Amino acid sequence: QLIESGGGLVQPGGSLRLSCVASDYTFSNYAMGWFRQAPGKEREFLAYISWSGGRNVRYAPSVNGRFTISRDNAKNTAYLQMDDLKRDDTAVYYCGAETSGLGSQNARDYTYWGQGTQVTVSS
Repeated sequence: QLIESGGGLVQPGGSLRLSCVASDYTFSNYAMGWFRQAPGKEREFLAYISWSGGRNVRYAPSVNGRFTISRDNAKNTAYLQMDDLKRDDTAVYYCGAETSGLGSQNARDYTYWGQGTQVTVSS
């Protein structure tokens, strides 16, 4: 089970940090990904981090340089630091767990999903 938190209302240019806590002792074996879905749109890849973390990360061009993914395996938690938020970032944000451990940009490769957390960027 994955539980996201940290969403909310923020002004353009502001920051939020999303958290994704896993209630599973195998968390450290999984890659973690963040996706978002706006009304009427498909789920969009944002970032993933492999089981080992570190430099094994990838970002979508739309968020590269503004968002940072990280993980703390001791806390079974993945994070998404979001800076310089824009109105177009408004969406429901989801974390997913990918069991190969390598990560993927394809939502279909993720086995487990959280319930989502709403992020609204508005003045």
